[in-house]
Amino acid sequence: MRVFTKSDASGWARGTRRRPPVTAPRWFVAQLKPNGLALAERNLARQGIAHFSPWQIETRRRRGRLADVRRPLFPGYIFVRFAPEAGLWRAVNATRGLTRLVQTDPRRPTPLPDALVEGLRARCDAEGRLAAAPELAEGDRVRVIAGPFADLVGRIETLEEGERIRVMLDLMGREVRTRIGAEAVEKLD
Repeated sequence: MRVFTKSDASGWARGTRRRPPVTAPRWFVAQLKPNGLALAERNLARQGIAHFSPWQIETRRRRGRLADVRRPLFPGYIFVRFAPEAGLWRAVNATRGLTRLVQTDPRRPTPLPDALVEGLRARCDAEGRLAAAPELAEGDRVRVIAGPFADLVGRIETLEEGERIRVMLDLMGREVRTRIGAEAVEKLD
């Protein structure tokens, strides 16, 4: 067992029986059990552990109709924030709904750069939904990246309320007008 004391200048040193200082919380990645996102989020919240699972809306065809479906940005994984030196990482690792924390060292979990997760959180709303494509304007050339018109190129005709846009698509040599979600397109140069 390691023994630590607090020295006046250098922090903790060997000597008396005390716990090492708790460092600031860091972001980690945890692998989810199949269909375990809701269970993991519930149990992490119950333990008071901050977590983040970004998602986006995709338009899918179901039974001949288009439907908006909530899809995780990183399927099978969730971000968790805690101080590993506080002894919480074993509790997080044993949380129902999680398989394990992602580790490169078997003795401790591997932290992520805070700027990476904070940058991702800045692009999401309070519920974790990824924001729409940045700065779209009328006349921009875009490529559809989701839904039945995926990979088609078109031009934005109008921006509408509720993150919807009207696009003129080039389909089989004809221009076709359609309304789609702004998150389903990417801007071309």
